[in-house]
Amino acid sequence: MLFEAKPQVDIHEMSPLALAFVGDAVLELLVRQRLVETTRLQPGRLHSMATRYVSAHAQNQELALLEPMLSEEEQTVLRRGKNASKASVAKHATAQEYRASTGLECLLGWLNLQGRDERIAELFEVIWKEYVPEL
Repeated sequence: MLFEAKPQVDIHEMSPLALAFVGDAVLELLVRQRLVETTRLQPGRLHSMATRYVSAHAQNQELALLEPMLSEEEQTVLRRGKNASKASVAKHATAQEYRASTGLECLLGWLNLQGRDERIAELFEVIWKEYVPEL
């Protein structure tokens, strides 16, 4: 990834929502970078396309593609993220979608803070190749 993480707090003691905070940025950056690399869209259109990959609804569907690939340890982190979701949900998402998106973001944040960029890239390639955003 872009920056090498050197957490001073034990990653196992971090809040799942803090991990999701990082994971949200990781996914957003990967999607934006890939869109710029593969299209000639104008900035407004780039943003519109990016939101089709990073919305709670989209992340719920992306997670369904990834779950069969996850190790037991990754599934545990995912569950922590799903269970840590706040009571409130995004305007355009169901509670299930919001919990799933928080879980995915938690997993990506956890992987990022461990410096597991290759695993992030592997999971992102599945998302990019297999997820078809709704128009």
